[in-house]
Amino acid sequence: MRRDFLKCCSLTGLGLAIPRQSVVAWAPPKKDSPYPGPYYVVFNASGGWDTTFLMDPKGVNGINRLYKEGDILTRGAHMYAPIRKHAQGGMPNEDFFAEFSDGLLTFNGLDYSVNNHSPGARYMATGKLDSLAYPTFAALVAACHGATCPLSFLTFGNYSATGNLVAMSRVPYVQSLQKIALSDMVEGNPKAPYHDAFALDRIEQALRGGNEARAAVPRLPRAERGENMLYAAQTNSKALQRASQYIPSTIPRERLSQQAEIALASFKAGVCVSANLDIGQFDSHANNDTDQMKLIPEFLAGIAYLIRRAGELKIREQLVIVIQSEMGRTPNYNPGNGKDHWSIGSVMFFGKGIRGNRVIGATDEKQFALPVDPQTLKLDKAKGIRVRPEHIHESLRELAGIADHPLSKKFPLGLTDKEKLQKFWG
Repeated sequence: MRRDFLKCCSLTGLGLAIPRQSVVAWAPPKKDSPYPGPYYVVFNASGGWDTTFLMDPKGVNGINRLYKEGDILTRGAHMYAPIRKHAQGGMPNEDFFAEFSDGLLTFNGLDYSVNNHSPGARYMATGKLDSLAYPTFAALVAACHGATCPLSFLTFGNYSATGNLVAMSRVPYVQSLQKIALSDMVEGNPKAPYHDAFALDRIEQALRGGNEARAAVPRLPRAERGENMLYAAQTNSKALQRASQYIPSTIPRERLSQQAEIALASFKAGVCVSANLDIGQFDSHANNDTDQMKLIPEFLAGIAYLIRRAGELKIREQLVIVIQSEMGRTPNYNPGNGKDHWSIGSVMFFGKGIRGNRVIGATDEKQFALPVDPQTLKLDKAKGIRVRPEHIHESLRELAGIADHPLSKKFPLGLTDKEKLQKFWG
């Protein structure tokens, strides 16, 4: 027994070191069953967006130089900045809210608590400011709902920690997804397979037999997990092939639209649970108005593209979308016509289980957050609380049905029942 144990250690490269225990036990999928949804998408405006040019307009106190108080527009419950004549390409607010306001939920006056990029991005992604161990919401929901999916958690940038719960997948280009989906073909060419169907079947039988034989032999936890992950990677090729049929023949040029195509093809194929989409350069310390009027319309156009394309693929009703940034911009301009970091901002939501045409929270005329009663969701300066990212994440966990999941319990957000936002999703 001792000799067999030492031999096993030698073969796996483990030596006699005690393996670090994983957060969660992992096992390969037992059958090739597509994940049916919901599909979770987090859009990140990295660098810090200017919310006064989007969903929290301010036409007083010199907060912006593009419009006045009387120019602010409304659509249902939403108020938004008029930017059509200033937008540089993309989709202006006017068109975005006209098309999506009925399904959109906005929260204004979110207290980020910090105004530095790294902690702000981590806080918004995980709901936990003072820990590097917590997973992002996208990673957590992927681990809870479909950790064994081949591309369970896709990320294109921004803070993407997984908490050691699920594998992080990066697919930078649509062409890359084609190669991954058709990995048994030369350069992803379906007309050039490496092996014929008979040979592939024999290879799969051999892999399955080898995995079953190893499973019958006692192994160290790290070795067992590594071998299981290797086996899953070897046998996931058929599942990934499903994504190839949803890859468009014409690839969009816009960066968010390309990310959207990769995520949507993976969702439709049932090989992905969540995706973290991202564009940067919002950190407009100089020439704030010019930069924001280029980036906000581009950002909104990417969101609109994903929603419309999901409709074409008949999965729009299964989408849950979070639209966020790690900070806002100051209510005043600096000497370089820019705006610096501001620890108050907004977040928007759209999709399955979310009642739209609603705005919760607010900022005052100086762009400071106003307290909210967590029970009624109404403004309450006397008894209300400052809503922070952990309040939003607790609500997101409830929306996704994972608030009481064992994995969520391993990463508590520290809110009392009285602090939790009641009926946030309507």
